[in-house]
Amino acid sequence: EGSVDGDDRGDQRVKPLRRAELRILLVDETACMRRMLRNLLMDIGCRHISEASEGLSALTSLHNQRVDFLICDLDLPEMTGLDLLRAIRADKRLWETPVLMTASQANREDISHAAQAGVNGFLLKPFTAAMLEKKLAAMLACFSP
Repeated sequence: EGSVDGDDRGDQRVKPLRRAELRILLVDETACMRRMLRNLLMDIGCRHISEASEGLSALTSLHNQRVDFLICDLDLPEMTGLDLLRAIRADKRLWETPVLMTASQANREDISHAAQAGVNGFLLKPFTAAMLEKKLAAMLACFSP
């Protein structure tokens, strides 16, 4: 039996419907970009935001805390965003986590590889709060019970 608080990591995890309750993990190697993303998310009503600067620490965070939504840069040191996505999709505890991939530069091949690996959405930088909100709303609609 799992609880609905932050300690629940089982398959019966409850997906919150409201942005204010959503637990988001931001993964980007630059502190400036994480700060900008955090501010954009707070502007659109998100309140529970944690951060990681690279893929391995993000994977650890995903295993140690409840994360309802992941925003991850494609270009990360050591473990790329694509490698992180593949690790999430291969993990029976994490595979359903919605993932929004961001990138400063992405070619058709990058986007295709991310799609094949199971990404739920893709945003090219720079993007506005309105663009992020629209993508977040569309993705959450697909995951709401």
